[in-house]
Amino acid sequence: MMLGQNEDSEQLAKIKAKYGFDKPVLTQYVYYVNDLLPISFHSKTKGDYTHLKQGKYKAASLFTIGNTTTVIKYPYLRDSFTKQGKKVTQVLRETLPNTFVLALFAIALAMILGVFLGILSALKKDQWIDRSIQILSTLGMSVPSFFSAILFAWFFGYILHDITHLEMTGSLYELDDFGEAMHIKWKNLILPALVLGIRPLAVVIQLMRNSLLEVFNQDYIRTARAKGLSELQIIKRHAIKNALNPVVTAISGWFASMLAGAVFVEYIFGWNGLGKEIVNALNTRDLPVIMGAVLVIASLFVIINIIVDLIYVWLDPKVKLQ
Repeated sequence: MMLGQNEDSEQLAKIKAKYGFDKPVLTQYVYYVNDLLPISFHSKTKGDYTHLKQGKYKAASLFTIGNTTTVIKYPYLRDSFTKQGKKVTQVLRETLPNTFVLALFAIALAMILGVFLGILSALKKDQWIDRSIQILSTLGMSVPSFFSAILFAWFFGYILHDITHLEMTGSLYELDDFGEAMHIKWKNLILPALVLGIRPLAVVIQLMRNSLLEVFNQDYIRTARAKGLSELQIIKRHAIKNALNPVVTAISGWFASMLAGAVFVEYIFGWNGLGKEIVNALNTRDLPVIMGAVLVIASLFVIINIIVDLIYVWLDPKVKLQ
């Protein structure tokens, strides 16, 4: 794939030696981990895969023992197989922000609408409003993202295009009509954010409703009512904060999974994000991009869960950091 039409046995051998593909699998794994570590070890021998003069990254030397130099550097995720030697980190820098913006807007939409509709559903328990919201949330959880993406793109981007002025496909940044400069197209964010936020919205509605109904049965809520506080004051001052714990847990998991789970939505809407890049990498067998994307998504998942643990302490003083 790297050599294209120029492939021959000699060039192929050089490529294998350059990337360490001529070594045993275990050795290749050690090389990859060595590239990932911020502190890594490199050989002074020319032609060796770990030779620093390959120019793959900038590094500061710490000390040298014999033929091995220990350096400190940024993690190196290798080069793309299909993008003319472009670094994986560069590919991720170009696509991850778009996915992050899409996931952030989708989760914000799900959080705001979900909490509001969940509170409304709890206050109107067993009434027609409650039943209608429950039907809509159940429908939202059951519809696959790729199906709703096609449906929304066709209906709002094609059938109602003259009214909505929304496109069936489009990314956050697009070239102008003269092909000279990139401009932000915020309207292209609306449909993919709506589609991506449908399922977490349905989950937040259900969790907020059930959690709030459980909180309403607590003694301190009955005491607040006995003191003459209005329902709005009770919800605002006492109930909502205590009911948010399961919602925060769900939102954190959904936000982290959206960074990887936006694959279908991004691909259908032509959104140039990490999900679309993963699909392209899978189709072209661009393994460094796939591995780099998985590592970054996994790291973000861990970081987001740590942040959520800190939020728990603020929401519930009974939770203490150990």
